Amino acid sequence: MKSLKIVFAASFATCAFSTAGLAQGVMFTLPEKCSVAAQPVVTDYAAMGHGSATDVVDVSGMPEHVQENMNKMRITMPAMEQGMMNEDADVAFACGMIAHHHGAIDMAQVLLDHGDDLQMRALAQEIMDAQVGEIQQMTQWLSKQGK
Repeated sequence: MKSLKIVFAASFATCAFSTAGLAQGVMFTLPEKCSVAAQPVVTDYAAMGHGSATDVVDVSGMPEHVQENMNKMRITMPAMEQGMMNEDADVAFACGMIAHHHGAIDMAQVLLDHGDDLQMRALAQEIMDAQVGEIQQMTQWLSKQGK
């Protein structure tokens, strides 16, 4: 059962959420506009079938790419959630998507570091290139929105 849980968590991370910092090694932080004064959200991951908010899956025995994806996901998912808490729907979208895109960039970098398939490596690079530009676009838009 434990190994099934680890495999599910790794698959979930790889397919859905992913991770933190820019692929170039820069630590990820949301733009200041994305920080809200609202109470932090505690997601009931158990109700979603993904363990509990305090349940940290031990991936120490898993391949390095799984460990990297899971460690980065633990940073990006809360940032995405925080970003989406803004009362303005447009700002919430931009903030949540910035974190989401950072996760995709991190996943793509992990693939470039560990993957062998040329088609998947090309796709990972395309994802990184596109989403870096989209992050820049949303960050610029946020900076023009005032505080």
